[in-house]
Amino acid sequence: MKFVVPLIAGVALVVFSGQAAIRLLADHGNGGVLDGVPFPAALCAYIAALIAGALLAGWAQGRARALGRPG
Repeated sequence: MKFVVPLIAGVALVVFSGQAAIRLLADHGNGGVLDGVPFPAALCAYIAALIAGALLAGWAQGRARALGRPG
């Protein structure tokens, strides 16, 4: 239960940043939260958030498994 919150936060970050990056690639004018930021910087920010979310979720799942909890 200790690592559920970081796992959920990581997965949510992956979902939202991944969706935003795909939306930005499909329509360069639709920047979402980073609407005023130039296209390359916004794309880099979304991809960085995606990687950070994947690392956070993976770390939390690994720690939960190390404690003997399924997940």
